[in-house]
Amino acid sequence: MNKLTVLALVTGVSFGTMAQAEVIGTYLRNGEEPISARVEDGLLYCTRISDGFEMCNGMVKREDGSWNGDKMKNPDMPRFMSFNGTINFAEGEMQLQGCLAGKSMCKSLSWPAE
Repeated sequence: MNKLTVLALVTGVSFGTMAQAEVIGTYLRNGEEPISARVEDGLLYCTRISDGFEMCNGMVKREDGSWNGDKMKNPDMPRFMSFNGTINFAEGEMQLQGCLAGKSMCKSLSWPAE
């Protein structure tokens, strides 16, 4: 159960969009930072739980099952920067690739499930 769901249950507050959200899982960025991955209204969002920083910014699912978008953010980079990103979910991990300038200067990471 994610923190927003627990908060809703404890306080009795209803989050309208939570009913439409499908939680994929929680993954550990850098081995320690929990990131919540969820699908809301058909789009993928990846949010750092500690401060709500949004990394995926509404990625679209492709026919091959991957998620793609051009507004991916890295919390270690200036906030004005965005990347072309692709995300795949494999057994027990989230696989990310972010690229600058189309498909050049790319970096790939894998984050294990929590």
